[in-house]
Amino acid sequence: MKYDVLIKNGRIFDGEGKESFIGDIAVLDGKIAQISKSIPGDAKKIYDAKGLWVTPGFIDFHTHYDAEVEASPGLKESVMHGVTTITMGSCSLSLCIGSAEDLADMFSRVEAIPREQVLPLLQKKKTWNSMKEYADHLNSLPLGPNVSTFLGHSAIRSYSMGLERSLSYGVKPTEQEMLQMEKLLQEAIDCGYLGLSINTLTWDKMDGSRFRSKPLPSTFAKWSEISRLNKIVRREDRIFQGVPNVSTKYNVLLFFKESLGIFRKKLKTTIISLMDPRSNRSIYRLVAFLTRIVNTILKGDVRLQAVPAVFDLYADGVDVVVFEEFGAGTAAIHLADLAERRKLLLDKGYRKWFRRQWTNWFLPRVFHRDFNESKIVECPDQKLVGRSFSELAKERKQHVVETFLDLCAEYGNDIRWYTVIGNDRKGPLKYIVSHPDVLIGFSDAGAHLRGMAHYNFPLRFLKLVRDAELEGKPFLSAEKAVWRVTGEIADWFGLDTGKLKVGAQADLVLLNPNGLNEKVETIQETPMPEFGGMVRLVRRNEEAIRAVLINGKIAVENGIVLPEIGKENGFGRFMAYKEKDYLYNSKKESKRVPASVA
Repeated sequence: MKYDVLIKNGRIFDGEGKESFIGDIAVLDGKIAQISKSIPGDAKKIYDAKGLWVTPGFIDFHTHYDAEVEASPGLKESVMHGVTTITMGSCSLSLCIGSAEDLADMFSRVEAIPREQVLPLLQKKKTWNSMKEYADHLNSLPLGPNVSTFLGHSAIRSYSMGLERSLSYGVKPTEQEMLQMEKLLQEAIDCGYLGLSINTLTWDKMDGSRFRSKPLPSTFAKWSEISRLNKIVRREDRIFQGVPNVSTKYNVLLFFKESLGIFRKKLKTTIISLMDPRSNRSIYRLVAFLTRIVNTILKGDVRLQAVPAVFDLYADGVDVVVFEEFGAGTAAIHLADLAERRKLLLDKGYRKWFRRQWTNWFLPRVFHRDFNESKIVECPDQKLVGRSFSELAKERKQHVVETFLDLCAEYGNDIRWYTVIGNDRKGPLKYIVSHPDVLIGFSDAGAHLRGMAHYNFPLRFLKLVRDAELEGKPFLSAEKAVWRVTGEIADWFGLDTGKLKVGAQADLVLLNPNGLNEKVETIQETPMPEFGGMVRLVRRNEEAIRAVLINGKIAVENGIVLPEIGKENGFGRFMAYKEKDYLYNSKKESKRVPASVA
């Protein structure tokens, strides 16, 4: 038989955690046609996968590619690392409905993507203004990976109430406005969206000049508004994604309560995030313990998102998202004009305020605020590169806050520095990524372009697992590790992908395990022509990925994304929730309803 692709002699991981084996996989017409220890026949493309792992394509369920997919639909930075399915619409933000200006103001500052790039892009590209139009639009693009999406609460709240009212303290939606939000949510569900995303973190701020530095619309909602919308999410067996207020941490209990299945159907709830932060070394165990109780004794279904690697951060001057958690930090970032910002940083009253908040251990914090744990990586004064702010403060005989503000006033965003937020201890990290209530993800791909680079998190996770095995101290089998970034995510999110089985869409990866070396941790910078040439942080290792197939078509060879990605249709597509049930019911019913509800 003549196949399109024949992969021979690879170590096959099915994405369900079953024992791997050496065998062959045949691909025909975008589907897996056969899996066996030996497959006779010929193919247009034959891979000798001896020594390689053959896995399902990886799934990245927390991205902010909503803007980038319009400028560069290939999403190559994820595809090159074996990611074949992504999810957008996270953290209450989605571009499905609303004006270009409103959406740009909500999206740009939170996700650290320049508004001067996002606004013109939306003004040029946005032709849709309904849930179905947006889904059809996504499906019309020459996508690299498959794309699924949540419905963002900030988007439908601002659309239904008007942006100004949605950003006003003490203003509740009218009954008509509430009915409009419910209608939009139902329409999204009928179109195959995964569910609803919200945000209660008040240090995620608006961009633009109209409402600059106000928190996002979702943060102004009373919990009764969220619960009312979740009645639809629960009824339709969809997913509730949320950002708790991680500074105070207390309202995570409301997310737990929302998920409970006592005397009602439990609600699938995924929240951000489980981490071992430097600011609080015991919090990860407490949150994990509470989640276990919710999911076992209290019959909930909560999944904590987790980055399976060191969570590090780069910052340009005071332009860094973690500074939004305290008032003095927000006040500086609020001033987009760097000359005005410099005046503020030199103001004596402001410096006292900044220092008072920086050193106050009673204020809630996620960021450790320890300048000993910092390193200057770029500066016009090369003598400062490689030094910490604390070292420089000792030399200057100043308080470290004074030194930091002096340097940021002098060099603005030209002084670039690095720190580690958390996950820097291997023991706790292994505990987190092994936990049954954790989903491996939270890459934030497509956002924080100058600050973070977690696009290749599946490879960093597999390296962590494989290194432990090579050291003789395994904590997860390779099979279970592959399942954690493929089939486990697909099953929980209702995505028809993530497994190698006959008849499945052929989204798969040929991985060289020997390529899981230190290079997957090394940071690089690369220009983004689609965003005016701005530089993005990445981690790349061409040695790790031999090939990637999406919908049976070769997308990557030897770590290099093929030029047709993002230009030709036929690779990724809009992927609906429980697609087989969705397609079946769309033929039977005038209204699309998941089979589990029909």
